[in-house]
Amino acid sequence: MNEWIEYSWVGSEKHFVDEINVHSLGHVVLGRLGGNSAPNRKVKNEDGCMVLLNKELDVEFVVVLDAHKTAESAELVVKTIQSLQLEIKQALTLATKDSFSTLHNLLLTKFESEQFKAACQKVEGETACLIMLRKGKYFWWLSIGDCILLLHHPELAALNEYQQNHRSFYEWIGQVNTFDLEVPSYSTGIKELRKGQNHIFLTTDGLVECPNVNYDQPIEIFKPFQNQTNEQGVRYLLEDIKKNGVLDSTTILSWFVEIEEEGMQPSDRV
Repeated sequence: MNEWIEYSWVGSEKHFVDEINVHSLGHVVLGRLGGNSAPNRKVKNEDGCMVLLNKELDVEFVVVLDAHKTAESAELVVKTIQSLQLEIKQALTLATKDSFSTLHNLLLTKFESEQFKAACQKVEGETACLIMLRKGKYFWWLSIGDCILLLHHPELAALNEYQQNHRSFYEWIGQVNTFDLEVPSYSTGIKELRKGQNHIFLTTDGLVECPNVNYDQPIEIFKPFQNQTNEQGVRYLLEDIKKNGVLDSTTILSWFVEIEEEGMQPSDRV
């Protein structure tokens, strides 16, 4: 029988302001910091995340969210995706290519529905949203807004490739909603993982916008993991931005995947 690990959180439940929280969900490490408190700053955290894992199926389905004004839009997206959980689990049992296409269609159909768009008009504020599924040696993502998906593998790092999606500004789900546009604006993609150890890393933008550090350069994000465990590396990043006075919330999901199959190679490789 397949065993699922399931988790969801929104910053309105617990804000983690001035508090670092590092928590393992199976092999996935979740790190949270609600930023540092400051005079005249409201104590709140508008991030969110979801994790759905199944070791037997060799899958991770994850979501990170970064809302503003209030966390209501993040709450709505989490609740909406949770309502699709049975369909999502069923999609993850399919062949990899079919899992990706089924999940894509399932989520886009829901987000573009009149019912969901009407619900978005009832919340205050809007959220960036990054959804990702890794199955076998591939991963798929749907990105709305400016959350970040990074991948570290030595072959890719040698070519300075880390970031898989791009930070896209003026895209949200919520009160201001990309799915209300005549043509909704979002990005999606699929990536083949390389043979050996792959490090997958998702984060909201507090990490990369922290002053006095250079985590806007992905190579710097991965350095703490070179001689530390996954959990220690996540904790180091959060401690470093806390020490350097970060105000914005940061939510991180980090894990490693070992791939046995050779990745695609150029035809002229000797």
